[in-house]
Amino acid sequence: MNQTVDLFPIGNCTASALVDRAGRFVWACVPRVDGDPFFSALLHGRDPNDEIAQGLWDVQVEDCAGVEQAYIRNTPILRTEITDAAGGALEIIDFCPRYRQHGRTYRPLAFVRLIRPLRGVPRIRVRLRPTANYGEHPAAITFGSNHIRYVGAETLRLTTDAPVSHIVEERTFRLEEPISMFLGPDEGFDADVSTRCAQMLRETTDYWKAWVRTLAVPLEWQSAVIRAAITLKLCAYEETGAIVAALTTSIPEHADDSGKARNWDYRYCWLRDAYYVVQALNRLGAADMLENYLSYLRNLVDQACRGNMQPVYGAGLQFVGAQTGDQPALPGLGPAVVADRSKAGHVQPVYGVGLEPVLTEWIAPHLPGYRGMGPVRVGNQAHEHLQHDVYGQIILSTVQAFFDERLFRMANEDDFRALEAVGERAYELHDKPDASLWEFRGREAVHTYSSVMCWAACDRLGNAAAKLGLTDRAEFWNHRAAQVRHTIETRAWNEELGRYAATFGGDELDASLLQLIDVRFTSPDDPRMKATMAAVEEGLRRGPFMLRYAIPDDFGEPKTAFNFCTFWLIEALHLSGRTAEARDLFEEMLGRRTAAGLLSEDISFSGDGELWGNYPQTYSLVGLINCATLLSKPWTSAR
Repeated sequence: MNQTVDLFPIGNCTASALVDRAGRFVWACVPRVDGDPFFSALLHGRDPNDEIAQGLWDVQVEDCAGVEQAYIRNTPILRTEITDAAGGALEIIDFCPRYRQHGRTYRPLAFVRLIRPLRGVPRIRVRLRPTANYGEHPAAITFGSNHIRYVGAETLRLTTDAPVSHIVEERTFRLEEPISMFLGPDEGFDADVSTRCAQMLRETTDYWKAWVRTLAVPLEWQSAVIRAAITLKLCAYEETGAIVAALTTSIPEHADDSGKARNWDYRYCWLRDAYYVVQALNRLGAADMLENYLSYLRNLVDQACRGNMQPVYGAGLQFVGAQTGDQPALPGLGPAVVADRSKAGHVQPVYGVGLEPVLTEWIAPHLPGYRGMGPVRVGNQAHEHLQHDVYGQIILSTVQAFFDERLFRMANEDDFRALEAVGERAYELHDKPDASLWEFRGREAVHTYSSVMCWAACDRLGNAAAKLGLTDRAEFWNHRAAQVRHTIETRAWNEELGRYAATFGGDELDASLLQLIDVRFTSPDDPRMKATMAAVEEGLRRGPFMLRYAIPDDFGEPKTAFNFCTFWLIEALHLSGRTAEARDLFEEMLGRRTAAGLLSEDISFSGDGELWGNYPQTYSLVGLINCATLLSKPWTSAR
């Protein structure tokens, strides 16, 4: 099967990189996941095998005959074995260090490559070619006896026990002894690099295996769930608690050479996506991810309550665009509804990983795009949108902290009072138009999913108030939830069609209607929901896959299915009693994963099943975890 983004992520919740099937680093951003791509070959539009390719780090084996790759079990540490035509072989171990040291987690902006001969004496050439300013030019190089400095938007230093001139000159040489390479901060490496990197490998392996042991995985599909959980953790920027939607930007949603492709930058924290991530990881018992994300949310709520949404430091993410001067406007892609940031309680759908509210969208002119399918976008205009479902997702993410006694810091009355400002906005906006969770840029409507999430905000505030013993506030929020429910049941129900519609007073179908069950707005056996589910399946299902919607949007008709929506369908099938069918469809989706065991955002429903969209996509991995936990046989059946 042709897999578009068949890549292996490595990372440590500070640094991350994507390694291709030939063992090449083709994507890694510095100093953060949303920064300048130090390795940019993924979007250079050129075959990485080309002699003039840039933005990569590879180990070329002379007369290469085969490559095998796999993660070290229960870790994001990648092992690549390459053989040559004479039977020689080597292995490459790639990882980002992460372990406990001096009472804190050591997770530097650093990448380690260990190259070890296994059989014979392979001849290799190392090409380390980072770029700067979104692919505009190669990073400048200076070097000493045991290190090389790569100077770009961020300076990284390679410390190695290989001959430095072999790497600088890209000379082919015999691999007679193991090589250690540490690419990290621009500072001296005060230890033997081979010994220290071997220690890092041991301790990083131990860290990840210990973390996996804390997960309450289902009996079935354990390896798939564990890989998804590890990768979701890699999508967290631990310093602030943010969780990004994906590690990449501008991998198109489908093949498109028009230069107007559905290409988006997903290296930011969508509150919606993060809610689904912590929901899935909570099902596995990963309380550390929840607690760290709640810290991020509390900071956002604190800003929102003050009506002060200016960048937290510096100029937010606008400094990226400043590197290439003023960028052209993006014609025809203005938001349907532009937010008023100054209003107290206002919450955006997306923020930078450092809490930045301004994510100015521009096009990187020096990167042709994946397979030449540009444009490459930096930033995301969705930060300007009104997407009212985010108020529900903030409260849905936070409400567990009022009940979960595992947490170091349980939520208290002060937290509740702060959340009430978010609830007020949810109530105020539950019947107002927005851009929807699908972020339409050319139209607006009152979207049922957004309204249901506003209902959930009020409903869960009532639950939290009751837990705190605030009887009057519980009654207040329960009354508001009832009012919102009445509005939805009246205005989202299409009497003529006998089902809920995606918009108030409309007739559109939308896969998000399946989420009315997940948030407990209704039950799967409710006659209205049965009729709605049947209509959604009939109108949006394409073979085993589900569309988000079938109507044309700002870019025409959808050409791929949305993987998360297929997992929503699987959940709905199971909850409506069609479990055997749900299991078959789940197995189908598992078979569509990349060699790394992961999924991107979209999949072609035209027959080839090719994966498209940014990668690895947290939505898709959330769906995998949720469905596995829902469908698995219980552990008691194994006794």
